[in-house]
Amino acid sequence: MKKVLIDCDPGMDDSLAIILACKSDVLDVKAITTVSGNYHVDITSVNARKTLELLNRTDIPVAKGMTKPIVRDLPSDPFTHGEDGQADANLPEPAMDLVNQHAIDLIIETVKKYPNELYIAALAPLTNIAMAFLKSPEIIPMIKGIYAIAGAYGLNKYSTANATGDNPQSEWNVYVDPEAADIVFKSGVSLTAIGLDVATHFDVNFTQQHLQLLEETKMQETDFLLNMIGFVNKRGFESYCVLIDSMAIGALIDESIIKTMRGKVGIETKGELTLSMTVLDTRHHHTWNTLPEVEIACEAEYEKFLGIVMSTVLK
Repeated sequence: MKKVLIDCDPGMDDSLAIILACKSDVLDVKAITTVSGNYHVDITSVNARKTLELLNRTDIPVAKGMTKPIVRDLPSDPFTHGEDGQADANLPEPAMDLVNQHAIDLIIETVKKYPNELYIAALAPLTNIAMAFLKSPEIIPMIKGIYAIAGAYGLNKYSTANATGDNPQSEWNVYVDPEAADIVFKSGVSLTAIGLDVATHFDVNFTQQHLQLLEETKMQETDFLLNMIGFVNKRGFESYCVLIDSMAIGALIDESIIKTMRGKVGIETKGELTLSMTVLDTRHHHTWNTLPEVEIACEAEYEKFLGIVMSTVLK
C-alpha cells in the first residue's frame, strides 16, 4: 500500500477526498494536516475530524497548521462551501482531539519516519508544506512524491473558464498563497501538479446512473456525498465541484488515470489580474531555463476516475 499524508482545507471536495483515501485498498493514510484555505484552519481542522469520525477512522492523527498564508492575509473564498464548510451537512462535532503537534512538525516527522516511501496529497494552499521545507529542507529528497491540486496551465478552455481563485487566471490553492507555491515548485521535490485544465473538466461530472447508485446505497458517506452534490447543483454549479481534490487521490490510487507532461512553470507573485498565475513556458526558443520543471496533468481518463470514486465510496 502507498503511504500517504493528506494536507487539506476541508471544504467539500477535501472531505470527499479524505473519504476516498481512507476507504481505498491502495492507500494507507498515515496523517492529515490542515491549513487555512477554503476556511480558516480552526474550521478545516474540525471538518477533517468530522470526516474521519464519519468513517470510524479516528486512528489517523490530525494536526492543525498555518492560520494564514506566509506573507499575505487569508482571502475570502468567492465559492462558498456552506456555513459549516461541508455543504451544511451539520455533522456532529468531533470527539477526537487534534494531536499536540503543529502540522509543519507532523509533516517533517512523518516524512522522516517513512523516508522515500511517503506521498503527500496536497489538496490545499501549500503553506504548511512550504514551511516544512523551510524548516527542514533535508526532507525534500525524502518525499516519494507530491500530488498537488495546484494551478491552471492554459491547456484547454477549462483552465480559465472554471477559475476558482479571485482573479481571471487563478486557481484557489495557489491564489491563497502564491509565495508558498513558489517555494514548493522551486524546491526540486517530485511534484505532479493537477490544474484546473484537468480537475474541473465537465466530463468529470457524476451521471444520473451514479446518482441513482448513491441513492440506493444507504450509508452515511453516500448521504454526505449526495447532500454536497445537491448543494452545488442548487447554486448553479455542476457536480465536478465536489470532485476536484479527489483527482489527486484518484491519481495516487491509479497513476494511469492522468497523463502528464514535463513543463517549466513560474508562479506570479506580483500581478493584480494575474496574481498566482502558474505560467507555463512552452516556447521552442528563448525559454527561461531558470524556471522549475514539474509534471503537469494534461489529460485524464474521467470514466476510469469516476469508476474509482464510485467503487471506493460504495464499498
